[in-house]
Amino acid sequence: MTTIALTYTRVQKKVQTSIDSIRLPIVNWRAVCFIGFFICLSLLVFYVIQINSLTKSSYTLNTYQSQISKLSQENKNLAVSFAESSFLGQALDKIQSLNFQRATSVKYIQILDSSAQVPPKNNNI
Repeated sequence: MTTIALTYTRVQKKVQTSIDSIRLPIVNWRAVCFIGFFICLSLLVFYVIQINSLTKSSYTLNTYQSQISKLSQENKNLAVSFAESSFLGQALDKIQSLNFQRATSVKYIQILDSSAQVPPKNNNI
């Protein structure tokens, strides 16, 4: 058992010396932390700017949509007004000048079959 333990200790020392012989570059951890903090802060500022731009665009889009709906309704009203002022308005003025009256009751004249005869066809024409 002692032979195994001594062999294990020797192997461990060899591994330790080979690890110690590998030199890692010296890292300035303060600079790494500062750069990481600066990157995180920059990304946070960029995120806030992007969200602000998105909100402004959405608000502008909604404003334009409401203006489009108002202008569309106004366009329909103007089209109706134009139609009334052109043909329909002239027709109403003509009807009033001819003294037409609105029909309140309709009365039908009945024609008997014997009084409504079809004249014979004239093939000479």
